[in-house]
Amino acid sequence: MTTMAAVALTSATFLGMEFVAWFMHKYVLHGALWFLHRSHHVRHPHHFERNDFFFLFYGALSMAGIMYGSAEKDWRFWVGIGIAAYGTVYFFVHDVLIHGRLRFWRKSGNKYLRALNMAHKMHHKTTGRDGSEEFGMLWVSPKYFELARRKPAPGRAGRNLSASSNS
Repeated sequence: MTTMAAVALTSATFLGMEFVAWFMHKYVLHGALWFLHRSHHVRHPHHFERNDFFFLFYGALSMAGIMYGSAEKDWRFWVGIGIAAYGTVYFFVHDVLIHGRLRFWRKSGNKYLRALNMAHKMHHKTTGRDGSEEFGMLWVSPKYFELARRKPAPGRAGRNLSASSNS
């Protein structure tokens, strides 16, 4: 497989995983597997949730693709790499930035990340199986970009005013 084909397949897999994540979240996690996903929508004192088991499913898919395709570096390898890349981004954006499960990355002034955070908060506004919106991880509805554009980042407005008064 050529380098360009490998990059294209890995990128397509990464982008396709957003649709897979949206579909699975909306129709499976808020459907038949709600009994596992519910732990993500309610407050609890535990560090881990039953919802974290979904990592094992996608991790196993990624690992299988990488392992079975590694000898020839065929399509399975690059699909596995794309799934792993999506999972890595998912961990940092969803678990670290949005939910603060690791405390090293708290807030961002980036409009995209703020819009993503707003959309995710709207998803969690409903604690039940039904009535949620915004099921994707990286794709954000335009209305949240508009909100992020209009609403200044926390703690930044005061600094901007004082900085402009000194000039």
